[in-house]
Amino acid sequence: MYNFVQKGVPLFFMKVLLVNGSPHKNGSTYVALREVETALNNEGIETSIVWLGTEAISGCLACGYCSRNGKCVKNDIVNEFAQRAKNADGFVFGTPVHYAGASGAIVSFLDRLFYSSSSSLKHKPAAIITAARRGGTTAAFDQLIKYPAIAEMPIVSSHYWNMVHAAVPEDAKEDEEGMQCMRILGKNMAYFIKCIEAGKKAGIAAPAAEKRDVTNFIR
Repeated sequence: MYNFVQKGVPLFFMKVLLVNGSPHKNGSTYVALREVETALNNEGIETSIVWLGTEAISGCLACGYCSRNGKCVKNDIVNEFAQRAKNADGFVFGTPVHYAGASGAIVSFLDRLFYSSSSSLKHKPAAIITAARRGGTTAAFDQLIKYPAIAEMPIVSSHYWNMVHAAVPEDAKEDEEGMQCMRILGKNMAYFIKCIEAGKKAGIAAPAAEKRDVTNFIR
């Protein structure tokens, strides 16, 4: 069942991609993601944190190119990530809070990713985390949770809202409850990924896809 062992911990060939949607590469969002990452690593899951950077990420153009070609018309970090997503087993999307919402970068990123590459994400566990100095975390969380919620992705939770509070990165580490949420989230993510893998080995197939019905309410 296991592929190899390191330091007594059985490691699977399973991987989680964690997305840092903050313009600050090593800011509070990163600190929270690192706590999740450490918990995943301790459970034998390989990880990689993807920083969206500070370059502008174009929003969706609603051009329909992705539906015809299976990738976004803009050949940037979205298409690069979509390729990596094919071999990933789970995802954690993290954002700072800007005016009680998610960062513009991660919204543009997720809009285009889910439009163009939802087939690479389907049935893979996902989680959302948010970081703020004080308020707006639940609003930003609610905003982003809608992406995996309509893409047939099992949503992984913790024992409270997946958020940390900090004015600067160092403060995030002092948010003991927030850090605990991140650790439990990582453990839960590892658990679900292993359960899915065990199901595959037992011959349990993913649900058969149905042809999508699209209904318009204008008569």
